Amino acid sequence: MHPCFAVTAPGIEEITAAELHGLGVEIDRIEPGGVSFSASPAQLFRLNLQLRTASRLLLRLGSFHARSFPEFERHARALPWHDVLRPGDRVAFRVTSRKSKLYHQGGIAERLALAAASAIEELSAVRWPPDDAPAEAELQRLIVRVFRDEVTVSADASGELLHRRGYRQVAGKAPLRETLAAAMLLGAGWTGDRPLVDPFAGSGTIPIEAALLARRIPPGQQRSFACERWPLMTGHKTTTIRSDLTPQALAMVPATIHARDRDAGAIAACRANAERAGVLGDLDIAQQPISALQLGDVPGALITNPPYGMRIGEAMRLRDLYARLGQLLRRDGAGWMVGVLIAHPQFERQLGLPLEEKFSTVTGGIRIRFLAGLLT
Repeated sequence: MHPCFAVTAPGIEEITAAELHGLGVEIDRIEPGGVSFSASPAQLFRLNLQLRTASRLLLRLGSFHARSFPEFERHARALPWHDVLRPGDRVAFRVTSRKSKLYHQGGIAERLALAAASAIEELSAVRWPPDDAPAEAELQRLIVRVFRDEVTVSADASGELLHRRGYRQVAGKAPLRETLAAAMLLGAGWTGDRPLVDPFAGSGTIPIEAALLARRIPPGQQRSFACERWPLMTGHKTTTIRSDLTPQALAMVPATIHARDRDAGAIAACRANAERAGVLGDLDIAQQPISALQLGDVPGALITNPPYGMRIGEAMRLRDLYARLGQLLRRDGAGWMVGVLIAHPQFERQLGLPLEEKFSTVTGGIRIRFLAGLLT
């Protein structure tokens, strides 16, 4: 077993920990920004496929104490570089240093690159690419944290961030990350056993993630991961691991998932993304304003990400929108599960619903709260 770390958006660490526990993982501790756990190489690959709310998975290569560069270099040369690097690989280091004697991040990265190159032939170091950059087949990201002279070196096991499932090529005006949509569904307690409605579906992220969750489809099934190339993975047949998960998926969703939006372009994007995700047949997609929404007779779940109203002049119009949604749910929503992502307390007041905060996080630089509950 190897020490690992699941990086999460701030505020959803507990949800990711519950996911890991449900997948049979031994959790070491929950801390700001993620969850420490132990896993085998095969299990780490499987978690890349299955986790819905983690942003990135890391393998801890090692930790050591260093107050000088000679001491640092000695420990760096002893790290198990052969576990994650191959001859000819390109490496990129992301270094943070706080409250430590070794504070020059460039110097730390340079010495780590030299240590790795002394162990692996034809290795080359490059600058860290943007997180939203496409994955490069021969690039291995390494994340280094130095705090109070304690150095932790980790290898990125995911490659591209895990919210990049591979199905969303068309996004709306304010796209919601897939990992956050999954956190909303899990945070609300929705498991796919009741119908779901998203009246502000946009490009379909919440309905599509709901369909993948309800059908038990691994969210990472359409993409590759950095750890697949690791020497440490030799002998672990990743193709077999992928195929072993396929029979666990359901043929269709147990209950219908309704995607609604007033914008025709958003609905077209929703259809295209759902088709790429392989769940188009599981969704009832239609162009519809919130004023025409009807909940129906069977209690279901309404989980949604309404507009935030960050532009000047939008707040008044959106107050009316939230008020209409709240009025509908108070009138017809008895027995319904409700989950709403909200950026402003005034919109919460307009909803007027007895919802509890499940998590608070930041997206696009905006502090948001996810409120959810069962209406009576």
